[in-house]
Amino acid sequence: MGSNAEVPTPPWRRSRKPVKRQLSQDLIVETGLHVLDAEGFDALSMRRVAQELDTGPASLYAHVANKEELLELIYDRVLGEIKLPERDPSRWREQLREYALEAHRVLCGHADVARAALATIPTGPNALRVGEFLLGLLIEAGMSPGNAALVLDRLTLYISGDAFEGSLHWTRMRASGRSDPKEYIESFIGQIADYYGSLPPAQFPFVTRHVDALIDADGEERFRFGLDLLLGGIDPLMP
Repeated sequence: MGSNAEVPTPPWRRSRKPVKRQLSQDLIVETGLHVLDAEGFDALSMRRVAQELDTGPASLYAHVANKEELLELIYDRVLGEIKLPERDPSRWREQLREYALEAHRVLCGHADVARAALATIPTGPNALRVGEFLLGLLIEAGMSPGNAALVLDRLTLYISGDAFEGSLHWTRMRASGRSDPKEYIESFIGQIADYYGSLPPAQFPFVTRHVDALIDADGEERFRFGLDLLLGGIDPLMP
């Protein structure tokens, strides 16, 4: 006698629902950074992070007070990627330059995190680690504490501001629907060149005559040029 009844699946072959990772501040920050990297600053919210973790937004508030604190924690997490050398005051200029290039590399590696840098006051453990290194380097090299604090502030703003400018290109690229950064940048620079070239030469003789010079250097070259200008201005503050 035949039967069309379904044969049950053996228990050991049944699919099991994936076990959720236990919610923690560290997991929330890790997920927030993932959202920031993949979707940009404007997409980051407590609701979006909760959705990514397959939970409700209310469950996040037991670990993170609000979006502002989440941004601070994400930014500090990223600062933890900065590699610092053993402090050597006799090489303060070289080490300051090496730090700036390393910090710029790390911030640019997370497209929109520089916006969080400009929107928060860095008080986390990794921010303090960086601040201690820079202050110690400059003061031990002979700079006054007051000037060292100002150098720390201005250098941090320069690095974050330049990285932020780069993040704006990512935002515009996403809005345009393009996925190739190189192609987008080339197109954007081409539009700028066309605009400068279309200006009335009688009114803007230098701009129209030197369009190529205005658009020639890429972002990395501009950052290094500005950094060397900044470091040159620090020299007179040393004994």
